[in-house]
Amino acid sequence: MKYLMTINGESVGENLEQIDIINPGTNEVVGSVPNGGEAEAERAIEAAHNAFEGWADLTAYDRASYLKKLNDLLIENKEALGRVMTLEMGKPITQSMGEVMYGASFLEWYAEEGKRIYGQTVPAHLPNKRMQVWKKPVGVVAAVTPWNFPLAMLTRKMGPALAAGCTVIMKPSSESPLTAAMFMDLIEEAGFPKGVVNLVTGSSSKIVGKIMEDERVRKLTFTGSTEVGKLLIRQSADNVKLLSLELGGHAPLIVLDDADLEVAVQGAIDSKFRNTGQTCVCANRIYVQAGIYEAFVERFSEKVKELNVGDALDESVDIGPLINQDGLEKVMRHVEDAVGKGAKVVSGGHRKSETGLYYEPTVIRDVNKSMVIMHEETFGPIAPVQKVETVEEAIKLANSTEYGLAAYVFTENVARGMKLIEKLDFGIVGWNDGAPSAAQVPFGGMKESGIGREGGAEGIEAFVESQYVSIGVK
Repeated sequence: MKYLMTINGESVGENLEQIDIINPGTNEVVGSVPNGGEAEAERAIEAAHNAFEGWADLTAYDRASYLKKLNDLLIENKEALGRVMTLEMGKPITQSMGEVMYGASFLEWYAEEGKRIYGQTVPAHLPNKRMQVWKKPVGVVAAVTPWNFPLAMLTRKMGPALAAGCTVIMKPSSESPLTAAMFMDLIEEAGFPKGVVNLVTGSSSKIVGKIMEDERVRKLTFTGSTEVGKLLIRQSADNVKLLSLELGGHAPLIVLDDADLEVAVQGAIDSKFRNTGQTCVCANRIYVQAGIYEAFVERFSEKVKELNVGDALDESVDIGPLINQDGLEKVMRHVEDAVGKGAKVVSGGHRKSETGLYYEPTVIRDVNKSMVIMHEETFGPIAPVQKVETVEEAIKLANSTEYGLAAYVFTENVARGMKLIEKLDFGIVGWNDGAPSAAQVPFGGMKESGIGREGGAEGIEAFVESQYVSIGVK
């Protein structure tokens, strides 16, 4: 199916070169989008800029009504959206429909949170002054999102932006833009005023380059690699553009010897193999204390062998294809390097099919810090397990990375858990929980994993400015 861009309420890109979107499980073309560039970005910026004042002047209750309508439409179209998502990027269909519901939760949350953007009255130091702090929307916002969560990353960004009174330009990944295009159709159906939300597809360098140089776009919110994030930071300097960045991760998962084995194993599977291991917060390094190491590896590998690999449209499938050939080759390279340096494959370890980009869910034991997989984010269904002797060793290894997005800890001892987590330099920690994400809590990283937080009360603060007003009175 041929999808188009939407700018100022109009379909755009009919006569442009098209980008074919390939199903990674079958290598078949499942749709196309226009290959837009600077001209389309300019039109979207103009539309969002012109729509800003009218949207910002609406009450928070009026804006909430639009978001609630869109939330309802997402839920009504869960199956259709989930199918498109699965076809374009290979996410298992049950997880795709789960992402639709997860994405909708941000619209529901921020429809209400927009009503709670409170200012302040500050006690004055003089009797003839009154001091107040007002909250104002930052302006036009560009949301640049990755391929692995083609809906939820959009709603997590645009939900709070719209609730705060900002207008939005959506730029999805060119590897999975069809979900965003279908989402844009629902935005139109919900009746949003023209120009409040705009969708551009195509060349990231040209579109984002134009966005970064245009002072009318006051904020960019981006999810992607740390390398690109650093480039955006440099580009933002010329007009001091506001940034929210959710960047790379290399999450450690620590299992202490007093952990509940079944809870730890299930938590590791929930974290590691969701979306075929292609998430920024999935467990990439598993550190297991010596007292439980053998039992964990045995039980973990048993459970991993039960995971079903295959056609992602089949509701019984747990593991779908990887997004592209580069992703598959990286997985194979990481496994080969680990085995070559002494690690042992306990389960999996092979490409599953020669036609689709499938790789078996794999457990590797006896890994160590010399192996590439313990330093580079794999983005695939590979679980490397390393034995540690002490809590202190686990903490040191966990923190030995430039990333600080997510970490996981499994222990039944509250005191040990609290002390351990206090030492971890990560923005998100799942304690006996392999799936901690939710709309009502802040999501983001420390160190080179990003700037700012999405979700929760913190998420909407990223889209407002504090304006101090000093009032002289007689």
